[in-house]
Amino acid sequence: MEKDLLKIENLKKYFKINGSMINKEYVHAVESVSFSIKKGETLGLVGESGCGKTTLGRTILRLHEPTSGKIIYDGTSIYDSENKKQPDMLPYRRKMQIIFQDPSASLDPRMTVGDIVGESIDIHKLAASKKDREDMIRELLAKVGLNTEHANRYPHEFSGGQQQRVGIARALAVQPEFIVCDEPISALDVSIQSQIVNMLEDMQHEMGLTYLFIAHDLSVVRHISNRIGVMYLGNLVELGDSYELNKNPLHPYTKTLLSAVPIPDPQKSKERQRIVLEGDIPSPVHPPSGCRFHTRCPYATERCKQEIPKLRELEPGHFSACHIL
Repeated sequence: MEKDLLKIENLKKYFKINGSMINKEYVHAVESVSFSIKKGETLGLVGESGCGKTTLGRTILRLHEPTSGKIIYDGTSIYDSENKKQPDMLPYRRKMQIIFQDPSASLDPRMTVGDIVGESIDIHKLAASKKDREDMIRELLAKVGLNTEHANRYPHEFSGGQQQRVGIARALAVQPEFIVCDEPISALDVSIQSQIVNMLEDMQHEMGLTYLFIAHDLSVVRHISNRIGVMYLGNLVELGDSYELNKNPLHPYTKTLLSAVPIPDPQKSKERQRIVLEGDIPSPVHPPSGCRFHTRCPYATERCKQEIPKLRELEPGHFSACHIL
């Protein structure tokens, strides 16, 4: 069995609200999340908008500095809130990369595609000469399905799907081991989404990559992921094998998410019971006490309102944070 490439322990990320110097209010974006990802694995991360998926991915890469917790990469601590001095991240930038959600916003409009892809090659001094640099850029563009003459064009000259391919080429330029895929297909047409997903899978097999795949579309996450984690209001509420979690969801919130996934068979879709949650998502500035889902959960008890449930292994490899299970 492959060893853990990434491990996070009780990771938290709070954002201080500007203008609240007296009350010191914070957005509780990520709250005590723990999990590990094995080398070569794809861990899918799903949940409603605003649940903290993207913040978690960026915090793991330390694009957002964590509030507390531990991040261990390949056996080495790259963040520990108990240590005053944190390690320099530059050597790990080669190993850990990200594909951003909005390709048009993540590409500098003043730079050519060649310079965008080649920037990290220059920073990490990966090319011995100008010719080597150009050869590397051409090879990367070809790998993601773009032509070599595209290197001299600017981002606005490309479609959304092509821009995302440039973003993928940029992430691959430093030959990483681990990539956070932050909703890489959500801004694309459905016809392009499958091409990008298939390309990511092919690259994973070819280069031995490890993914944290963040998305809203559960059907896509089910297709690409080995395991799936479900987040609600900054907390990880369920974690398990992709097939098992879809076949036998344990947490009430996971059951709600799966009931909203469209089924192509009209008869089965008609027979399936749709679970509709009442109420709005609570504010992450003033999260509920106890289980954060209790304000919308139809099975909530007094214990749910007072005590925070722990993520427990209820079946082999299948974890859930719920008092009623």
